[in-house]
Order: sequence, then C-alpha cells, then structure tokens
Amino acid sequence: MQSSDETDILATIGTRGSPLAQAQAYEVRDRLARAHQVAPERIAIKTIRTSGDAIQDRPLFDVGGKGLFTKEIEEALLAGSIDFAVHSSKDVPTFLPDETWLPAFLPREDVRDVFISPRAASLDDLPAGSTVGTASLRRQAMVLRLRPDLKVNTLRGNVETRLRKLDAGEADATLLALAGLNRLGLQDKATRILETEEFLPAVGQGAIAIESRRDDDRINAFVKAIGDSETEVALSAERSFLALLDGSCRTPIGGHCRVDGDRIYFRGLIISPDGTESYETVREGIRADAVALGADAAHELRERAGEKFFTLFAGA
Repeated sequence: MQSSDETDILATIGTRGSPLAQAQAYEVRDRLARAHQVAPERIAIKTIRTSGDAIQDRPLFDVGGKGLFTKEIEEALLAGSIDFAVHSSKDVPTFLPDETWLPAFLPREDVRDVFISPRAASLDDLPAGSTVGTASLRRQAMVLRLRPDLKVNTLRGNVETRLRKLDAGEADATLLALAGLNRLGLQDKATRILETEEFLPAVGQGAIAIESRRDDDRINAFVKAIGDSETEVALSAERSFLALLDGSCRTPIGGHCRVDGDRIYFRGLIISPDGTESYETVREGIRADAVALGADAAHELRERAGEKFFTLFAGA
C-alpha cells in the first residue's frame, strides 16, 4: 500500500477543455512531475468551460475579446478551487487581476502560422474571390493586406473543429498556429508554413503560460521549476508592446521577440482590419531591456498611426 504522501494531490491545474488545452495541461503536469520527481497523478487537472468555448457563432471581438478564454479559469483560481492555470499565452489578456501573475512560461514552440487549404498550395495561389476562414482579426487583416481580392469569413472552434469545417467546404483555406498543430500531432495538415517575415505572429504565440496567485509562495516555487528564461524575456517584451497598444481584439496587432544569447530582436505591427493601413517597427537590445524595448516600439507606432487609427476601429 502506498503511503499518503505518495498519493496526496500536490496541486490542481485549471485548463480549458479543448484537445489543445488538455495537451498543454498534460505537458505542464509531466514537466512538473519530472522536475520534482513525483508521480504525475499527484498533479490533478480540472477542466473548466469558458465563455470563449461556449460562444461559437460570433467573432470574439464582438463578445468581449480574448479574455473570454480565461475569465472562468481565473475565477476558479481566485476562489481557490485550482492552484494554478495553464493558458495559451496569446489568449491571456494584457492586464491580469491584481491578485494573479504569470510566474512561468514553458520553452516556446514554433511561433509561425500555417496556411491550410485543399485547393491551393499557398495564399498566393488561391483564385481571386476565394474565402479564407479565420476567427483572428490579425490573420484577417494580414490576409487582406497580401490579397485584397480574397474574402474572409469567421471560422470559430478548436483546431479539429476548424479543420472539419474546412473539409466541409465552409472556406477555401484557413490559417492556424503551427505550435498547436505540433502539440496535437497534426503538423501534416499544414499546406505551407508562413515565415514570420511575411506573416507576423500574435503576441505570445507558441508559448504556454502558467498563471497563479501572487501570494501563493508554495505554488509559485513549484511551477518556477519548469520556467524557461528565454521565453519569459521574449514574452515580457511582447506583452509590454501589447499593453501600450490597448491589446483588445479590435485592433489587429502582431509582435514577436527573438532571443539570441543576451540580445533580443523585436518586430511589431499594427494594421487596419481591412489590411489597407499598417505600421511596423523593429527594435534590438539586451535582455534586461525587454520591457522597455517593447514599450518604446509601441509608443513609436502609436505616435506614427495617431489616436484616430485606434478609435476608428473601436466600434467596427
């Protein structure tokens, strides 16, 4: 018989119920189990249905933004029914409740988007008038910037659902994150990988974030054991950039920070939803200046675009 200290639950993870969210939660659980040399079963996983999962018939920016994927999980965290949450970083709102923070990020997966279509080998090859399905305003805007002759419609749902909708002919093509496909073992579904130079990813894309209560010293020490410093530096620059550009789902924003030793390289973009107006900037600096570098890039774009750029699309 096992002793109680071998079977007691050490911590409970809160996560969404999609296959990708579950895969991410199990990856966190397994990494923690290895880091602390405990049985994986001693780290429980609690599935929480979020508003973002429940609402499938409208774009996120029409119903409150990406925070709909974290709201109920954060409520469970604050109530103490879970010890920490596992999120896709790009789903985490720019501003968290005062009582929570992001103490750790896992090593980042591939940040790139992929083009998927049964009808064309690339975005360039789609016939004029073809329909690209996506729930992302950033992807919509970047598609229309490259191909204003295409149509974009809303394609909601988890990765598998969107792939099924594509097979059913609801769109001629779609765009997804390569990181999600990799984590689900579906990377063979990608028709073409889009390089970041041509298709800038969302802030936080490819990174798994852990959210916990600031005052929970035991859990914070527990999860920091699997934190990746390079991802933390990159995300601090990207989230700083996002925070000063509103960070809502109303303004399409792309941002990516690459870490190379002590140097960081950042590129940021804001773009109108129809793809006709865009502003980009780049920064290079040292790791210690990541937050300031992201903020400086945001200030530049806000000044260049003017406040009208942001208010123009706020009610779109």
